[in-house]
Amino acid sequence: MKFLEYTPLERINDFLDHLNLGERTIKGCLEAYSCKHTGTDKRLSFSLEHEILDYLGKSSDSDSPSRADSLLSRSSRKTLIYLVLALYHMYPDYDFSAVKAHQFFTEETWGSFKQIFDTYMFEASKAWIEVNGDGSLLQTLYEALDEVVKLPECEIYSYNPNSDADPFAETGAIWSFSFFFYNRKLKRVVSFRFCCLSNLVGEAFLPEEVDYYEDVEIFDGMDM
Repeated sequence: MKFLEYTPLERINDFLDHLNLGERTIKGCLEAYSCKHTGTDKRLSFSLEHEILDYLGKSSDSDSPSRADSLLSRSSRKTLIYLVLALYHMYPDYDFSAVKAHQFFTEETWGSFKQIFDTYMFEASKAWIEVNGDGSLLQTLYEALDEVVKLPECEIYSYNPNSDADPFAETGAIWSFSFFFYNRKLKRVVSFRFCCLSNLVGEAFLPEEVDYYEDVEIFDGMDM
């Protein structure tokens, strides 16, 4: 996959690079990729396809039928592979070979993403208006994503890593989210990860981690 540079994304990245809000810091990053294979992508893609098919062959009766069924089609497996390849490009030193389809959740509309964004990025949105004064952070994000991946045509995925193998975890993390906006026609994906870090860790104080998937039960199982 090839990293794509877009000025509208960089404007938001610059703002969310290290947004200090006193006791907390908000960090966020948008990255756009073409799904065209480059470098080692073909080898990784072949390996992931083999692992998925092997998983299907070994799935037991105790497995959720929908979990296996969601991978039966070639199109569904390609989508999963693209998302995992994007993870590899985001974190090249991390091994994502154990990632499974059920760790991705999908929502048909922008609404569910907006609900999470409005809830957890409320203070960041206020700071955006104070600094820029030209529209909300969410609207700016929508327009940037629409320019890159045509949001009405996108499938939106949220990645839920295993707690003991989370590449997004940072010291002092209070909560974090990772979304993927995938356009099949354009063969393009944009990742958006954003998190909140405690600035009090150095004082030996760390708030309990927020289990956001218990607080916000929005997403159904992945259905590609």
